[in-house]
Amino acid sequence: MGALILACSALALWKPELFRWVAPYVTPLLGCIMFGMGMTLRLKDFSLVFSQPRALLMGLLAQFGCMPLLAFALCHLFALPPDLAMGVILVGTAPGGTASNVLTFIARGDVPYSVALTSLTTVVALALMPVLTWLLGGVWVPVDMGGLFVSILKIVVIPVILGIAAHRYCGRLAERAIPFLPPVSALTITLVVAGIMAINAQSILEASANIFLVVVCHNLLGLAFGYAVGRIWKFDEPRCRALCFEVGTQNSGLATALALAHFSPVSAIAGALFSVWQNISGALVSNYFHGKKLKPNP
Repeated sequence: MGALILACSALALWKPELFRWVAPYVTPLLGCIMFGMGMTLRLKDFSLVFSQPRALLMGLLAQFGCMPLLAFALCHLFALPPDLAMGVILVGTAPGGTASNVLTFIARGDVPYSVALTSLTTVVALALMPVLTWLLGGVWVPVDMGGLFVSILKIVVIPVILGIAAHRYCGRLAERAIPFLPPVSALTITLVVAGIMAINAQSILEASANIFLVVVCHNLLGLAFGYAVGRIWKFDEPRCRALCFEVGTQNSGLATALALAHFSPVSAIAGALFSVWQNISGALVSNYFHGKKLKPNP
């Protein structure tokens, strides 16, 4: 998926006209991805929330503590202009990305914990993302918290609930569809990223190196902090690996859609670049973990 996103993004920068048509459909495309995510979930997947509330609560704290504050600090450190800074803040306040579950599996991490935490952060983002964006991003650009709330509800929460309902009440059809969801989701997110690259091609090519450095640092520091926090909290090694990807891998597609809907196309650049980079770094880190012996419990 990382190679596919990288190739299509490069093509979008070279021939923007090939992907500009995607931009108006970013929101419904992301809704389809969230619906597919919901179809892979069962109510029992949330049982971990009740059986191990401490681990999930600490994961939420790491997710919505590390990434938003890192985004805020990096925007100031690199003196990003307001529109670009808002895009970085949106990425930082977004919930964990579904790719984290696949990366955790490759890394021999705690997959049930990863799935439960991704699902929980996705739902909790309905309340936390607008508030955190207003608190941190309002320094640069006025933020409509109500508008963000409604958008997240439409793009994320409702499609996920409908997907869960489809799995519950149309189980046989859902089971047939599930094997096709990963490639369809990969193609869809690739189109979304390429579309954002296409409409911002000139701005990206003329952008300073700062935005690229911010995106890379944001992701790598998130991965590192996620793993380190797990070790500090004395999680076992598989769970530390899961938290590494949960914190460092963001739902940058959601951040991109919100940037387009409520701010400006330039604000969507950070989300598009993050989508490209996190798939490259995630693949490298997960393969590194896969070949590394599991450490004993702290």
